[in-house]
Amino acid sequence: MAERQGTPVRIHPSPLALAIACALSLFTVGAAATDAPERTASVALLDDIQVTATRREASALDVPVGITVVDGEQIKRMAPQTAADLLHGEPGTYVQQTTPGQGVVIVRGLKGSEVLHLVDGFRLNNAFFRNAPNQYIALVDPLNLERIEVARGPMSILYGSDAMGGVVQFLTPEPRFDGSDWQTRGVVRARLSSADDSNHSRVAIETGRAGLGLSAGVSYQNVGELRAGGGETLPYTAYSQRGGDIKLLWSPAEGHELMFSAQYARQPKTQRHDALVPGFRQTRADNAEFLFKPQERTFGQLRYRHTNPLAFADEIALQVGHQRIVDNRTTRETGTVNREIEANASRLWGFTAQLHKALGERHRLSYGAEYYQDTVDSFRERHRLDTGVVNERPSRYPDGSKMDSVGLYLADDWKLGERLDLNYGARYSRFDITMPATAAGPAVKLTPDDLSGHLGVAVRLGDRLRLVGNAGRAFRAPNIFDLGTFGSRPGSRFNIPNPNLKPEYVTTVDLGLKYAGEAWQWEAMAFRSNYRDKITSVLTGDTTASGLDVVQSRNATRLQLWGVESGVTYRHQALEAYATATYTRGDEQFDGGEYPADRVPPLFGKVGLRYAFDSAWEVEGWSLYASAQNRLSPRDAADPRVNPNGTGGWATLNARIGWRATSSLQLQLIAENLADKRYREHGSGLDEPGRNVSLALDWAF
Repeated sequence: MAERQGTPVRIHPSPLALAIACALSLFTVGAAATDAPERTASVALLDDIQVTATRREASALDVPVGITVVDGEQIKRMAPQTAADLLHGEPGTYVQQTTPGQGVVIVRGLKGSEVLHLVDGFRLNNAFFRNAPNQYIALVDPLNLERIEVARGPMSILYGSDAMGGVVQFLTPEPRFDGSDWQTRGVVRARLSSADDSNHSRVAIETGRAGLGLSAGVSYQNVGELRAGGGETLPYTAYSQRGGDIKLLWSPAEGHELMFSAQYARQPKTQRHDALVPGFRQTRADNAEFLFKPQERTFGQLRYRHTNPLAFADEIALQVGHQRIVDNRTTRETGTVNREIEANASRLWGFTAQLHKALGERHRLSYGAEYYQDTVDSFRERHRLDTGVVNERPSRYPDGSKMDSVGLYLADDWKLGERLDLNYGARYSRFDITMPATAAGPAVKLTPDDLSGHLGVAVRLGDRLRLVGNAGRAFRAPNIFDLGTFGSRPGSRFNIPNPNLKPEYVTTVDLGLKYAGEAWQWEAMAFRSNYRDKITSVLTGDTTASGLDVVQSRNATRLQLWGVESGVTYRHQALEAYATATYTRGDEQFDGGEYPADRVPPLFGKVGLRYAFDSAWEVEGWSLYASAQNRLSPRDAADPRVNPNGTGGWATLNARIGWRATSSLQLQLIAENLADKRYREHGSGLDEPGRNVSLALDWAF
């Protein structure tokens, strides 16, 4: 094969070894601390305010679910290619990348449409969002994010379908001002990196006064071919992306607020690296051509907030939005003269109403309704390169397919006393899914519905210590991708439609401790999930004329997942130490047999130290790590992206120097993978960057 994973150092860190490493890192704090200014933490703190797990502002300490937060200061300290990169090493979130310009977040062993993704409260998940690694998170600009919140565990009572592993929400900045005088400010951000000769820049400006704000920004990213550890340049890894956004915030009167926002992102041409080079066990690549051309997201949203108390609500938020995602492709299998050109688009409309009401001092109700309507446009034609003949072909999805959903939910935060809080609720969801008849399959009309519930408890063991537990049920309705896909899939497969799918369900129980002191903050959560009627790709026994294995999505398996998620931060004056560790194990049952679950990450996390010399200079050193993953599912073992002997363990050494040159100018020098290791994240389609030096500039004006 033309490209291999290399020979990474295989490490097998035991839980004891990790605990010792974390402890040693933290014990160095007291000896090194000085009186220099404090800094924002590198790992999210539990006294942070979050909104995702409750649909309202609440302390992460008091929320009885696992919470991961990446705030604006953390984002500034990084040089990400995609928004998913910002979650590397965070508690409970593993990042997989099929090809550059893409990335997916795996939460509690689940991925793709098994995890709900939101942008400013609106669903990124659409009707053809795959229950597998996909590219759509990359259409969210990482330099236009104020924070990322991850609520780990089943969240279907608040968000409906797909929120099984958890909810990942990307929140963008809002142009808020104080004072009656008109003000104008802006920011220039730039990131230059050596491993792929990339540059990523953003210019944004906002203007306004109290009660009125307008912001606008543009971003551009140009990425060259990637140099992996050891020096090999990986072909078909260059791409570019551009985007823009605008946001208007207006408060016409006290207690009333209107917000309009629009976002646009486009990757003109991104090649699929893993399809264009031979993988493990392959002597030739699957494709001679494979381009996403283009990938595009257009989003607009109007939000109204009412915060003057009414008889039925203390706060009301109404949102209506539209998202269009374009997923066009140009492909040609190796050894053929047939070039397939596809045009696929999702047109998603959504309306959300959420209300909050305090009933005395003990009850805090959250209730609301959602409606989403998604229409899929799909077209495909074949161009013969030898004759120039063009023929229309069956499209990837039935053209004109629709997926409508409606949901009603009610949740209550009930304070039973000074030490005990209960959080419970229920949601009813109903779907109307239609697909027209095509040459690949008959017309389909499905109307699945679901009733989900949740019970959470938080026990105050002290002012800063909480014992939390949850039991919840979540579901995922089959979408147009599951029901109607007709076309090639990774791993030399060809998918045919299945109109007879039903929803899949997961029931999860978790238990944990959270502590938020002045110096120490930590969280440890253990969970177990039972997943039934899982929609999975099953071999039919047939092959195509070109030798691809024919597969079909079916409700065929059951899955048990369990794991532990942990994170700790220690701060003393100018020095901060942090560490995370997450372990997940999964087993799947199919056709009377049991085997390791698909794409489950190995033990992973990060350990680091950060020190601020004064108000101008700070340094940071950290290590990202993952143990070997030798528990492969049959699908993993057959996947050309995965080493059949297992994915090797690895650890990287990284360093950063930050200099605040003036009150408005900040420069950073970031060095990653200092040892130039050749390694691959489990399940990814390419090796990670080798030694990489980045220069980051943030200039506020």
